[in-house]
Amino acid sequence: MRAYNFSAGPAILPIDVLEEVQSELVDYQNTGMSIMEMSHRGKEYSEIHEETISNIKELLNIPEGYSVLFMTGGASSQFALAPMNLLCNDEIADYTNSGAWSKKAIKEAKLIGDVNVIADCADEIPTRVPSIDECNFTSNASYIHLTSNETISGAQWKIFPENTAPLVADMSSDFLSKPLDISNFGLIYAGAQKNLGPAGVTLVIIKDELADKCPKHIPTIFRYKTYIENNSLFNTVPTFPVYVLCLVTRWMKKIGGITEIQNINENKANKLYKAIDSSDFYVGTAVKEYRSTMNVTWRIKNQELESSFLEEASQHNLKTLKGHRSVGGIRASIYNAFPESGVDALIAFMKDFESKNG
Repeated sequence: MRAYNFSAGPAILPIDVLEEVQSELVDYQNTGMSIMEMSHRGKEYSEIHEETISNIKELLNIPEGYSVLFMTGGASSQFALAPMNLLCNDEIADYTNSGAWSKKAIKEAKLIGDVNVIADCADEIPTRVPSIDECNFTSNASYIHLTSNETISGAQWKIFPENTAPLVADMSSDFLSKPLDISNFGLIYAGAQKNLGPAGVTLVIIKDELADKCPKHIPTIFRYKTYIENNSLFNTVPTFPVYVLCLVTRWMKKIGGITEIQNINENKANKLYKAIDSSDFYVGTAVKEYRSTMNVTWRIKNQELESSFLEEASQHNLKTLKGHRSVGGIRASIYNAFPESGVDALIAFMKDFESKNG
């Protein structure tokens, strides 16, 4: 029996995708080889590569003038690569600080150039992301950076800034969970292991003209333009993660695309938040208007009961509900592939635990 896996990442994948991977793992489409053994420039992989790009462009309605890239190193590498490519000469980049991942991005950018933290609510409890009104934007900033969803704190941007500077977003934990107007963004990056596929590939969407900004001293492998010009094949692409990503995008199209996925995600999250809010036993940790649809975080008012809650939940096949080690508490990551039945099972367990311990 498969567990209900609430892990923040690497996270749950659609069962249909896992079964297809299983069926093709040893012999991909009667080639006598696994996709993991094939050349990244061969016919079979090339078809997967192009389909994945096409599916992502279709799902998000990506306009002309943008490229979809497959890179590595997760968001952590992009924390450095974005300023290396986009922060030039005496320019300043605007960053919002809304939590642990924003802090990491700011730390790396400061190694590259001048950074203006235009809003900072990272240490606030309950947790939230900044409002647009409180952002002190720099005139003629090179770009504006934000973390769209703070996986640890469970706070999420609902409306994005509209400014003259290019908007750069770390969307590792909510990418492809809802529709986006891509034309509002200059650069989006996301590690695949939360909402897209297995660890190992980092998805990047970039406005092509931005890639031209890169200073000449940046090494070739660290330039976005290199990946654009080589269709992400300058070096060996992580072929197996891209293959799984391809299957996930097929699954997303099959179940109705981004709008339907958003409806499913909001329904799951609303159910769980309702269970938290209707109780005097549990308390949510994020400000209501900024609550994430991907990572639901809460505490038990009597925090001494949390270890028992987590242990008993695991015995009920409700796995990896422990909050991040830096904040504690309880966290349910309910990404695109997480089934609604798992949310229902968690809510039933929560009510039963409260009746016994409340």
